[in-house]
Amino acid sequence: MHSREERLSKVRMIADYQFGKGSGKELFPEGATFQLSRTKRVRQVFHSGKRIVTARAKDGFFTLSMKGASVLHGFLPEKRLRVVVCEEASPFVAKGKTAFAKHVVSLDPELRAGDEVLVTDEANRLLATGQLLLSPEEILALESGPAVDVRVGTESKKAE
Repeated sequence: MHSREERLSKVRMIADYQFGKGSGKELFPEGATFQLSRTKRVRQVFHSGKRIVTARAKDGFFTLSMKGASVLHGFLPEKRLRVVVCEEASPFVAKGKTAFAKHVVSLDPELRAGDEVLVTDEANRLLATGQLLLSPEEILALESGPAVDVRVGTESKKAE
């Protein structure tokens, strides 16, 4: 059996790897609680009753809730993990709609397809979180097609 401390240490390590050094401590402060699967793996992590992340079954990486996204948004340097969309697309993305390649103004060049990202407007206001569908090069080269599969937006009904 794993202790709470071991679980906390493990999820912090995964977050540091996935989102950058120091992210784990920011996302999972002392007092974080875990929802486990039947096989005793961490499925979700909560803090103060709010879901912060969910672990993907296929690879163990995290998908962010709006709470988790806003913690990272405040912690990470301005360009990191960001996909910036133009003003006209902002209201739709905030409602949880897909961010399309033609609306992307800029994005973190370090990102890879499949990464969990923060979608912001040009003023760096957090709009949504989701999964990057293409590489940064492809997104900037394409005129059409989806760029970010938005999981939840700040204005969507699922926002916790």
